[in-house]
Amino acid sequence: MAEKRLRIALAGNTNVGKSVIFNYLTGLHQHIGNWPGKTVEKAEGTLHFKGYTIDIIDLPGIYSLSTYSIEEQISREYITVEKPDVVINVVDASVLERNLYFTLQLMGLNVPLVLALNQVDMAKKKGIEIDVEKLEKLLGIPVVPTVAIKGIGIFKLLERAVEIAEKRETPKMVVKFGKEVEDGIAKLVKMLEGVHCRYPPRYVAIRLLEGDEELEKEIERLNPEVVATAKKISKELEELHGHSCSTVIMAERYEIAGRIAREVQKLSSSTKPRLEERLHNLTTHKIAGYVIMILSLLAIFYSIFTAGGYLSEFLNELFYITEPLFYELFGTGAIGNLMWSVMEGVIAGITIALPYIVPFYIVLYFLEDSGYLSRIAFLMGNIMHKIGLHGKAIIPLILGYGCNVPACLGCRIMETERERLLAVFVTTLVPCAARTVIILGLVGKYLGIEYALALYIFNLAIIFALGRLAFKVLPGEPTALIMEMHDYRWPHLKTVLKQTWFRLLEFIKIAFPLIILGSFTIKLIEVFGLLEPIALALSPVTVTWLGLPLITGIALIFGVLRKELTLIMLATLFGTTNFAEVPGFGPIQMIVFTIVTMFYIPCISTIAALIKEIGWKKALIITIFEILFAITIGGIAYRILIQIFALGH
Repeated sequence: MAEKRLRIALAGNTNVGKSVIFNYLTGLHQHIGNWPGKTVEKAEGTLHFKGYTIDIIDLPGIYSLSTYSIEEQISREYITVEKPDVVINVVDASVLERNLYFTLQLMGLNVPLVLALNQVDMAKKKGIEIDVEKLEKLLGIPVVPTVAIKGIGIFKLLERAVEIAEKRETPKMVVKFGKEVEDGIAKLVKMLEGVHCRYPPRYVAIRLLEGDEELEKEIERLNPEVVATAKKISKELEELHGHSCSTVIMAERYEIAGRIAREVQKLSSSTKPRLEERLHNLTTHKIAGYVIMILSLLAIFYSIFTAGGYLSEFLNELFYITEPLFYELFGTGAIGNLMWSVMEGVIAGITIALPYIVPFYIVLYFLEDSGYLSRIAFLMGNIMHKIGLHGKAIIPLILGYGCNVPACLGCRIMETERERLLAVFVTTLVPCAARTVIILGLVGKYLGIEYALALYIFNLAIIFALGRLAFKVLPGEPTALIMEMHDYRWPHLKTVLKQTWFRLLEFIKIAFPLIILGSFTIKLIEVFGLLEPIALALSPVTVTWLGLPLITGIALIFGVLRKELTLIMLATLFGTTNFAEVPGFGPIQMIVFTIVTMFYIPCISTIAALIKEIGWKKALIITIFEILFAITIGGIAYRILIQIFALGH
C-alpha cells in the first residue's frame, strides 16, 4: 500500500503565530535550512495524522504578494509552482482587516485554502468578537478559530485542512473590484485563454494591471499583445482615477477587506485601556521608554554574564576530571597527546562559548516573542536617524547581537542600495553572540563586568561614529522608520527554547568541526616547528603595535573562521582556560585583544553573506577596512591603556 502524503503550507503576515502553529504541529520533527538558491530561512517539518504523513512548510512571513522582496517571491512561487495540497492562512484576529488584505490575494491564486483565525483570545481582550460562521460564508473558505500558544483549535484546523486537501476545494468567493477595473480584468482574462502560465488567468490579469515587471516579461514571451493591452488599460484607469492602477486596485482590495471585517466584527463599548496598552504606552514613552530600555538592557547583560559565569565554572569542574581518565584510556604517547590536544579544543568550546551563547539566545528570542524588541527598535529609530542611519537599520542591528549573518541578510529591508550598503557595513561591527563570548568570557570574567560593559559602550560609540562618517561619504538622506509593533504577549516558552535549540545545533554543527580542525592544525604546526615562524612573522603587528603575547597572532587568524575560535584557540595555545595565569597576558592585553576581535570582520560566513548582498568588491573593501581599523584602534587603545594603568598605580 502506497504511503499517503500531504503537503501543507503555512502562510501569513509576520507576528501572527505561524511559527507557534508550526512548532506545535511538527514538534522535534523539523529542520531549518535555506530555500534553494536563496538566503531566506526555510522551515520544514513532518507529522502523522489520520493515516497521512504530512509535510508542513512554514513560508516566510509577508504582508502582500504584490511587491518584490525575496520572501514574497518565495511564497508566491512555492504556492503556484510546487502546488501544496492546501495552504493554511494564519491571521491575527485582533487586527483582522489588515490581515485579510493578504488573504484576498491568496484567494486569487485559486489554491485550496483554510483560514486559521489565530489569537482570538487577544481579540476578545481588546473587546473584539468575530462571527466565525459569517466570515466563513463571506470568504467561501473554512475558518477555524485558534489560540496557537495554548494549542486551542489546532486539531480542528488540521482536520479541516486534510478535508479540504482531500476534496481539492478552492475558494468559492471571487474578489470583485469596481466596474472599470473588472471590465479591464475580463478583457485580459479573455486574451489569456490558451496562454499556458503557472498562475491563474484572473490573477495574471490583476498583476499585469498592477505593473508586475517580472510577470510582464514572462507573458510577453507567450503573447506580447496581452502586455500591451494591460498597459493601455492601466493608463486609462490611471487617467480616470487620478492614481496609478496599482494604487487603485490596492485601495479597492483594502476596502473589501475592511467591509468584510466590519460585517463580522462586533466591538465592545468598554474603553478601559488594557494592561498591554498601558505597557506599550509606558515602554514607548519619550522619557520613561528610554529609562526602561537602559535598565532592561543592563539587567539582561548582567543576567547573561552571571548565568554564563556559573555555567562556565560548572562545566570546567566537570571536565577537569576527564584528563586523567582520557590518558588512562589512550595512553601518554604521541597519539594520546594529539588526541588530547583536539579534545582540549572541544572542551574549551563547551566551557568558554556555550555558557554565554545559550542564555544569550534564550533572552533574544524571549524579547522578540514578547514584542519588546520592536519597542527597542522604535525607541532607537530617532537616534539612528540623527546619526545618519536609516530608521529601519536598528532591526538588523539588533539581530546582529545574535548573529551577523542573518543581520546582514536582514538589511535588504532598506529601500535603496545606498541605505543597504550603509546598514550592512555598520551591522558587521555589532558584537554578535560569538564576540559576546570573548567580551564576557575574557574581559568580564577576569577584569569585572564593568569593563565588559564599557567595551559595549565603546563599541556603540565607534558604530555611531563610523556610521556618521559613512553617511557623509555616501550622499543621500535617511528615510523615516515605518514598522509594525504587535501587542505585548507572554512569550511561548516552548517556541523560545526550540529556536534557541536550533541556533545551538547550528553552532555545534558549524563551530565544532572548525574547533577540531583548528586544534589539530595547531598541533601539526607545533609538531613541524612552524608555530614560532608564523608568530614571528606576525609579531610587528601583534607584539610591537598591539602589545600582545607572540602566540596570539595564530589565534587571531582562526577568528576569521569564527570569532569564538580566537578565545578557544588561545586556550589551546596557552595550554589553559585560566587566562589570568598566562604570563604577559594581563588586563591591558585582555582588553586590547578583545577590542581587536570585536572590530575586525566577524567571520567567513559573514563575508559570504556580504558577497551575496553587496557583491565581492564592496565585501572585500569592508573586510580589508575592518581588519586595518581593528589593528589601528587596538594599537591606539594599547598605548592609552598603558598611560591609564600607569596613572592608576
